[in-house]
Amino acid sequence: MNAREQWGTRAGFILAAIGSAVGLGNIWRFPYVAYENGGGAFFLPYLFALLTAGIPLLIMEFTLGHKYRGSAPLSYARFTKKAEWIGWWQVAISFVIATYYAVIIAWAISYTFFAFNQSWGEDTGGFLMGEYLQRVDIVSGGAPGDFGSLVPGVLIPLIVVWIITLGVLFKGVKRGIEVANRIFIPLLVAMFLLIVIRAVTLEGALDGLNAFFRPDWAEIMSPGVWVAAYGQIFFSLSIAFAIMITYSSYLPKKADINNNAFITGFSNSSFELLAGIGVFAALGFMASASGTTVADVADAGIGLAFVVFPEIINTFPGFNGFFGVLFFGSLVLAGLSSLISIVETFISGLQDKFQISRAKAVAFGGGLSALISLLYATQGGLFFLDAADYFINQFGVALAGLVSVIAVAWFVKGLPTLQNHANGVSDFRTGAWWKVCLGVITPIVLGYMFIQNTVINLTSNYEDYPTSFLLVSGWGVALGAIIVGFILAAFKWKKSALELPAEQSEKGVDQ
Repeated sequence: MNAREQWGTRAGFILAAIGSAVGLGNIWRFPYVAYENGGGAFFLPYLFALLTAGIPLLIMEFTLGHKYRGSAPLSYARFTKKAEWIGWWQVAISFVIATYYAVIIAWAISYTFFAFNQSWGEDTGGFLMGEYLQRVDIVSGGAPGDFGSLVPGVLIPLIVVWIITLGVLFKGVKRGIEVANRIFIPLLVAMFLLIVIRAVTLEGALDGLNAFFRPDWAEIMSPGVWVAAYGQIFFSLSIAFAIMITYSSYLPKKADINNNAFITGFSNSSFELLAGIGVFAALGFMASASGTTVADVADAGIGLAFVVFPEIINTFPGFNGFFGVLFFGSLVLAGLSSLISIVETFISGLQDKFQISRAKAVAFGGGLSALISLLYATQGGLFFLDAADYFINQFGVALAGLVSVIAVAWFVKGLPTLQNHANGVSDFRTGAWWKVCLGVITPIVLGYMFIQNTVINLTSNYEDYPTSFLLVSGWGVALGAIIVGFILAAFKWKKSALELPAEQSEKGVDQ
């Protein structure tokens, strides 16, 4: 059996883990979620969720990968053969996400160039949907489910995204992923700091920050706020994507699991806070310039990034092109570091299961995901993307997290084994807190989220999309990931594949 690749340094692993966690959602989702759920008061349930779900789950996944030395499917199979399908399910979820995540990064690349001279014009929403995406219902009277033709303005940067991503992955863990994140993450932080520094000096910035930080303590009593806090932590930390298991499997024998989890969790949350400051300072400026309130201009997701921010850049006082390049360049860097980690999950899974080279796994797994991503580069792509993103997150990532915790904590009763391993290699030990969080608190919260989402989506159609469209592009995608998990788990491992590798040399590894 070939020796498993390893990170060159501890810092390399941490930067890669942070790079995976810090993605597009940190910039365009967290600020609005906090604003909508009590402002400054939201940080209390958010911190509680980080300490009772986010970091405990990171420790669990880091430990699974580190102890069992494999991709998510192989680590689960070595943990208990009956759980291998969970690893493949998570890999399938990452595969789905990779196919559309790459397209959003392609949009950000386009908008980085548009920002130089504000090519989007005054009607930023009309430009995005009509001129740029050429949405099928706008240009040809189509409907959700219609493909239309490929959009060149999306296709060309999409090719660039995949060339960069697969090029990095071909290089491997140490010379590819680690080197890329050593460049991307410091550059991302530096660029976003420039955005924040400039944004907070704008007229009206204080109004935006007041709207973001002003606590509405009455909201603390709302269960929905706590669910939103857990949801944000869960979706922003790359948990249940198979990523953290895969990345930690490349750690040397003596690696501080508990400290690494805390560093990753708090670094991710720190960037989210930084993003909130920058976004709401800019929204405060926009509200002031347009004579409206922050509530009138606040938005989340694609609307914030590709409609509201171009409007802000249009009215920016001096060097607005530079500010726009910084913002969309930040989206590109955050997206690429996350996409690389997402694709690595199924490359590692293919390598382990079928004993093939990294080059072949990248060519097949990466090439197939790149090919499927063309679907989202069509005129009807936005509708497919919206449905797939919503359902794979709500009934893929969140559900896979629930199932994995229940399997590990309740059925296999493996928490003591994992805790002993993590404590044995870490500077500080976790106690009953960790087992209570994973065995009780996290399953209750994720279970509640799952039941709530199921009821909502069975009683009303997401975004009022046609049922036939959602059955294929939403429910079908989420269910398909589970089926793929069982199918791939049914393939037999090659001889001795499930045996743990011999101890690997730690020479040259900076601890």
